[in-house]
Amino acid sequence: MWLGPEEVLLAGALWVTERANPFFLLQRRRGHGKGGGLTGLLVGTLDVVLDSSARVAPYRILHQTQDSQVYWAVACGSSRKEITKHWEWLENNLLQTLSIFDNEEDITTFVKGKIHGIIAEENKNEQPQSEEDPGKFKEAELKMRKQFGMPEVEKLVNYYSCSYWKGRVPRQGWLYLTVNHLCFYSFLLGKEVTLVIQWVDVTQLEKNATLLFPECIKVSTRDSELYFSMFLNINETFKLMEQLANIAMRQLLDNESFLQDKSLPKPRKPLKNISALKRDLDARAKNECYRATFRLPKDECLDGHTDCTLWTPFNKMHIPGQMFVSNNYICFASKAEEACHLIIPLREVTIVEKADSSSVLPSPLSISTKSKMTFFFANLKDRDFLVQRISDFLQRTPSKKPCGSDREWKWNLADPGCEEVPELPSSSPLAVSPMSALSSQPVNFCAGEVPTASQGLLKLFRRNSEELSGPKGAKEKMKEESWNIHFFEYGRGMCMYRTAKTRELVQKGIPENLRGELWLLFSGAWNEMVTHPGYYADLVEKSMGKYNLATEEIERDLHRSMPEHPAFQNELGIAALRRVLTAYAFRNPTIGYCQAMNIVTSVLLLYCNEEEAFWLLVALCERMLPDYYNTRVVGALVDQGIFEELTREYLPQLSEKMQDLGVISTISLSWFLTLFLSVMPFESAVVIVDCFFYEGIKFILQVSLAILDANMEKLLQCCDEGEAMTILGRYLDNVVNRQSVSPPIPHLHALLTSGDDPPLEIDIFELIKTSYEKFSNLKADDIEQMRFKQRLKVIQSLEDTAKKSVVRAVSGDIGFSIEELEELYVVFKAKYLMSCYWGNNRAAAARRDQSLPYLEQYRIDMEQFKELFIALTPWSCGAHTPVLAGRMFRLLDENRDSLINFKEFVTGMSGMYHGDLTEKLKVLYKLHLPPALNPEETESALEATSYFTEDVTAEETQEDKGRTNENGPEKEEKGTSPQDYRYYLRMWAKEKESRKETIKDLPKMSQEQFIELCKTLYNMFSEDPVEQELYHAIATVASLLLRIGEVGKKFSNRPMRKSEDCRTNNTQDPVSEEESPTSEQSQNSAVEQQPQADHEDKTCRDAQPEKLQQENQTLGDASGEGQSSPLQLLSDDETKDDMSMSSYSMVSTGSLQCEDIADDTVLVGCEGRSSAARYGSTIDTDWSISFEQILASMLTEAALVNYFEKKVNILQKIKDQKKVERQFSSSSDYELSSVSG
Repeated sequence: MWLGPEEVLLAGALWVTERANPFFLLQRRRGHGKGGGLTGLLVGTLDVVLDSSARVAPYRILHQTQDSQVYWAVACGSSRKEITKHWEWLENNLLQTLSIFDNEEDITTFVKGKIHGIIAEENKNEQPQSEEDPGKFKEAELKMRKQFGMPEVEKLVNYYSCSYWKGRVPRQGWLYLTVNHLCFYSFLLGKEVTLVIQWVDVTQLEKNATLLFPECIKVSTRDSELYFSMFLNINETFKLMEQLANIAMRQLLDNESFLQDKSLPKPRKPLKNISALKRDLDARAKNECYRATFRLPKDECLDGHTDCTLWTPFNKMHIPGQMFVSNNYICFASKAEEACHLIIPLREVTIVEKADSSSVLPSPLSISTKSKMTFFFANLKDRDFLVQRISDFLQRTPSKKPCGSDREWKWNLADPGCEEVPELPSSSPLAVSPMSALSSQPVNFCAGEVPTASQGLLKLFRRNSEELSGPKGAKEKMKEESWNIHFFEYGRGMCMYRTAKTRELVQKGIPENLRGELWLLFSGAWNEMVTHPGYYADLVEKSMGKYNLATEEIERDLHRSMPEHPAFQNELGIAALRRVLTAYAFRNPTIGYCQAMNIVTSVLLLYCNEEEAFWLLVALCERMLPDYYNTRVVGALVDQGIFEELTREYLPQLSEKMQDLGVISTISLSWFLTLFLSVMPFESAVVIVDCFFYEGIKFILQVSLAILDANMEKLLQCCDEGEAMTILGRYLDNVVNRQSVSPPIPHLHALLTSGDDPPLEIDIFELIKTSYEKFSNLKADDIEQMRFKQRLKVIQSLEDTAKKSVVRAVSGDIGFSIEELEELYVVFKAKYLMSCYWGNNRAAAARRDQSLPYLEQYRIDMEQFKELFIALTPWSCGAHTPVLAGRMFRLLDENRDSLINFKEFVTGMSGMYHGDLTEKLKVLYKLHLPPALNPEETESALEATSYFTEDVTAEETQEDKGRTNENGPEKEEKGTSPQDYRYYLRMWAKEKESRKETIKDLPKMSQEQFIELCKTLYNMFSEDPVEQELYHAIATVASLLLRIGEVGKKFSNRPMRKSEDCRTNNTQDPVSEEESPTSEQSQNSAVEQQPQADHEDKTCRDAQPEKLQQENQTLGDASGEGQSSPLQLLSDDETKDDMSMSSYSMVSTGSLQCEDIADDTVLVGCEGRSSAARYGSTIDTDWSISFEQILASMLTEAALVNYFEKKVNILQKIKDQKKVERQFSSSSDYELSSVSG
């Protein structure tokens, strides 16, 4: 690259001059290239350790004048090719011009101006991009690409100086973190270390300190453990590594590739040596933390944060903390945990004004809301800028009053028994009347068009309980009064001050009339609901009457959702549940529907109307319990891992026992997925849900620990898993809520686990209090950190399971060993993943469907297959290999969707690696027939295609169960009645039997296809040690086969002209032939006689070796065995057509005369010359050859037999491929092979 001219004082230090002229020098850095000795080693080591190689390329061009001692660097290059290009440009364009100047200063000025002009011209198009990343960073990225063979699409995020511990020796070098790879390079005194690891292969990331490794980062893959230490800022490096590994896990989980955020605001001050990607990732991390802290929607992006104080009227104090500003919210978090949290939606803000500063209250800011609340912030560092940003966001906030904002939480508190429907805004989808507007839509899946209520079902189905007037009712009213006082002091709605007092009230249980309101507030679901008016109603309308797998599962589970509760013993509750679950399945097809969602949603519907329940479900599935409700319940497995880790930490003596019994994995899924609703009495479990919406998963984990702690003594005495489950089941059944005003709902578990002794009841509020006393030091941040660690473990474990299941599924039909199949799967999956992050919208990179079987989830396209084929094939054909790869792809792609799965891939590979000579030749033969042979590859494309249409159809039928074969008319007749299952069973059984293909099934090969086969064979032998022998053998075989084809043409034409009557007698109509056993026998006899004629002809015509005759006889016997399949009879019958018949198939026993053979034998000699002449000019369309003839001819040449029967180790090929692939963008390394599935 051209450089802005810089002065260089010592041109000779550490550099070797390779070329020179009066005005320029081309120099190479010592330690690069060949030679260099000790000086070169020292310079190379210094370059790596001091990172001078990131700034100094190995080649440079200096400008000099004769009398001056000052040199000017004008260009540098990372390769000799690059620097030579610049050198030649200077010689061709500047030397002649410079020789005209008299003054040396003018020469230098002219050169500097010219170089600046070239740089300006080059940067003109790249100007926007060049501003993103600092210059030094770009140089490091270029060096990374060259060093590790990465393509331009692979972006460097950051690089760090560190040491890699190889054994007990630290190797100082540079760690490069790219979007998809971790790379390390070190060069110390001639010893080079290069590591490349894909993030998707990382199974564990740990930051720890030991005696051997002082504060290091441990990176584990399936094959190795790598240690890196001596970082300048180990925390920053580790955090970035975690982020990149997390992105990779997300890619494995749901195929989400990394997309850089182009809308990221530019920094106010230029950031030294920080790439745009690093800024993007830092912003993502902050956004995620911000959204999780304040439970904000997933698309909310933090704009900035600043230190400040907030005046809290409830205790008359200025609380120090941080203000966070984003597109739609202003939030505050106190420095003292739980002193105060505040969320102000901008849609609620009416006035933002700067108040007068004073010494007591510097830089105050006042924010007023529609609910008549005013918030005072002070001690703001950059108040003017902050006010401007808030004003900008306010202008973008829709002025239209969003749906539901006028409902200021005026739920009826005075009379808990009141059954009035609360007033709803007219825009609410369920606001028209209790007879919902939605019920007017055609509800195909309802027994009758039953409407749903626009309020919680509990209000509609509450029995006239005496509890309401008794002590429990009084307790409930006291709770409500406590909350009313709290609302008066701390505010109500979204802008409420959330403090330790709020948590205390939640722990005591939320009153039933306030549950729906507070769940919506604490979960953040209210924000999403009011900003998406009408969204739920539209979803319900779109999903009405639609059927798919999710709706079927929903229908099946509807009546299993709290069947003991009266609200779900009638169509009103069932219809509401159906609508909410179906609407969510349509909103998020990735999740669709998962078991346990029905239980949670039914509880939400008891306290909220449909729309509110829907948005609570969205908050649960997408934010509070991420990845819980997908097909593999990954989120629940992750939190199960956290629970095991916490058990080890807090209950060490119980942990080992629980591991031995295998209890944790059993209990935690049912506890976590249903939030204890399926294992505890409803009245108690709903209090757990109250705390969960306020605290998040942290509360579920601490209650789980409290339950184990309470049962520790009994659990330690257990002998097996069943006994432990019974103890825990009994305990949970007897967790009671004595304050509940609802009548008790019978709990199904209680019937199963009742013992002889009266059970000891546990108060739910005592359990919650104990959990806070013993385990409240759990922190949300720590849990997120643990989630990351467990997610790596869980997803990699699932990937290993997927690999085993795929290998098990294909191993029965394939010749490879389990180890070979596993290695092939790793390579195949790596190629697929590469397309996801480097592909240009390839079909294989499309979002993969998680609902498909594992075998179908990874599929590659032709370009990726070609790369794998070239690397792994035992038949290397030089420049012809990609052509052969394309043919193999078309042969394997049976469903013609331009993608092949792993089974199809290994089937193709196995055909080349395993089996005897016949099997391998069969694969090669098929590669030169349609569909493998593209018609465009031959001269007469149309003829070649039509020539083999019938035969190819027969062949495809055997390999593709779903395709129509020649028995089509018969199938159609039998298939007219869809209830004829026996017919289909017979058909499938027949197809399964006929999958065993014999050599007689293969269609004949035309002359042009045979020529293509010969080309392939000639290319195949070009790099073999005995290539001369092979060339001689294939020349002999090709010449022989061309003659056989000519003889066959004569035999196939002459008897047809001479004995028309004989032909008529010996053959019948194809339709009647299948029905007539007589014709079947005659067909068999004709087929059996064909190899004899074949043998007879060869004996008379040419004195072939005895081996050939024996092989022909053997082939005749072998091929005669497989003639009973109806498919074969049909394809043989169709050979009556003279365009597709084999050389001798129509020669009956009586028509083959000795004189005919003698005549033709004489003709062969003549035809040999004429066919050679015709070979180069036109293709003989009557000429054809069969597979048996090619096989028999090949068997006469020992060199060919040895070539095809030699064993090739595919594991060595895979190992080589991993090493080579790094040069065209894959992952490997010189010392550690780290690509694993």
